[in-house]
Amino acid sequence: MITIFKTNISEEEESRVRQFLNLFKEILKVDFDFEDCDNILRIETVGDIASHVEIMLNSNGYFCKELL
Repeated sequence: MITIFKTNISEEEESRVRQFLNLFKEILKVDFDFEDCDNILRIETVGDIASHVEIMLNSNGYFCKELL
């Protein structure tokens, strides 16, 4: 399953956010697109964990919203 999020994550914060995302064993792959105006975060997972990713990133000071 591939899920796409709009974020306010910058290139400088990428490594810190990857550490947070590494806590989810369901995530297979993480990609960022900083050239997009929405600072896209794209994750490939083995299940639907979008709400968990949003909650975790939002509670750590980032904006993260799934794009439907």
